[in-house]
Amino acid sequence: MHYSYSSLAPPGGVDHHNRCLGNRAWCVKDICGIVCVIMTWLLILFAEFVVCGLILLPSYRSYTAFSTINMIIFQALAFLAFVSHLRTMLSDPGAVPRGNATKEMIEQMGYREGQMFYKCPKCCSIKPDRAHHCSVCQRCIRKMDHHCPWVNNCVGENNQKYFVLFTFYIASISVHTLFLVLSQFAECVRNDWRTCSPYSPPATIFLLLFLTFEGLMFGIFTIIMLATQLNAILNDQTGIEQLKKEEARWAKKSRLKSIQSVFGRFSLAWFSPFTEPSCRTKFSPHFYSV
Repeated sequence: MHYSYSSLAPPGGVDHHNRCLGNRAWCVKDICGIVCVIMTWLLILFAEFVVCGLILLPSYRSYTAFSTINMIIFQALAFLAFVSHLRTMLSDPGAVPRGNATKEMIEQMGYREGQMFYKCPKCCSIKPDRAHHCSVCQRCIRKMDHHCPWVNNCVGENNQKYFVLFTFYIASISVHTLFLVLSQFAECVRNDWRTCSPYSPPATIFLLLFLTFEGLMFGIFTIIMLATQLNAILNDQTGIEQLKKEEARWAKKSRLKSIQSVFGRFSLAWFSPFTEPSCRTKFSPHFYSV
């Protein structure tokens, strides 16, 4: 049976909190997060500049097949990483409607007098199981894993797939970049440094060393993040639940069901940031409608 989220707008109309582009996209207005996002894009652009302008495109390079194949691989990975980053940043991570813990809403949801439920004192929301409040997003987020400033958003129920893809493609592009840098160093050592690059030897060395540092930094960081995300998904326990050592009050899913709840049934769509998971998890009927 298919379940979809039922938005509970606060009294007075549509909730525009953390919304942009005419309320069509999620957008956290956090200065630190915005700076981190811009830095991420600039570092990707720097890698594009060095890989394309120094390593693969110069006319002196004789390895035409090498340049063509690696250019296709690099651009495909860079494009998928950028789209995954955008989808993670602009997707609602699973925000619980604000201000729904009013007497009228509680009665509308069918709670009986004396029945226990969790209420967030910060955003006045009735919290579903496994929801946590994010002080940056200023919302309760369903299955919140953590808030990541590099994507300026929480990683939660609705955008975890895109975040995992972002770490996967950045890790892949980092490894590919390190391979290209090593091949360029070998080319320059084998030949003259003045003829192996369109730039002067000091500039060439600086660009290659900085790209090596960037590749190592991003590669190690994203591989660790990818491993922790996959571990959390397989164990059906978010990062914040592990950090707080919360006892599982929910029925833990099998590893296959946990993977499917994030990515959907296995297909090539697992690797696409353009598709949403086909499997949806059933949650409380107070927040979902059939």
